[in-house]
Amino acid sequence: MNFDLVVFDMAGTTVLDRGNVNDSFRFAFAESGIIVSPEDVDTVMGYRKIEAIEIILKKYLEKTEYDSAMINHIHEIFTRNMVTFYENDVDLKALPFAEETFMLLQGKGIKVALNTGFTREIADAILLRLGWKSSPFINMVICSDEVVEGRPHPYMIQAIMQQLQLEDSNRVVKIGDTSVDILEGQFAKCGLVVGITTGAYTSAQLSEYQPDKIIDSLQELPALID
Repeated sequence: MNFDLVVFDMAGTTVLDRGNVNDSFRFAFAESGIIVSPEDVDTVMGYRKIEAIEIILKKYLEKTEYDSAMINHIHEIFTRNMVTFYENDVDLKALPFAEETFMLLQGKGIKVALNTGFTREIADAILLRLGWKSSPFINMVICSDEVVEGRPHPYMIQAIMQQLQLEDSNRVVKIGDTSVDILEGQFAKCGLVVGITTGAYTSAQLSEYQPDKIIDSLQELPALID
């Protein structure tokens, strides 16, 4: 199979996440008096964040105990904290082999796109710090607030394909570190769906969702495509 496009997740797949996203989630909930476990936050990694918040609230509260105002309030705190974090974190960096992989793919005529459960505001803070905002090796970046629904729905991948004028999803690769990354790729009917263990999920956890391949480093990706 020849491929035209690889769609990468951001935090945990191409961008280092030392647990900071999880920490910011739990802090935002704590501001509303709700103590959430790190494990429960990990289960919603990759989702559109406002939807992830509602999923967690459903687990911790009765439906009569929360409303859209609470969801939006928690989301605003999370967004503010993440933007501040990414604007100031001295250790923010790309994961090993991310940029090298982007360049290698482009050299083979394969387009590179990033997608994320973050909003555009958070994603731009990352892109600016990493120098990826206008990188010649990244063809497109799309965020969960720019489509009708986020992961696991296929809309971000479909929007990327439309923008880049690609029609055959069998010639698209999706790679990410969470269950919804894998489901997104499967629902978009990507020709290759790859899980990676550099983020929120272990190999055993990823295998439950039956990706085509599981890798431990982006260095392994080009061989799968070749």
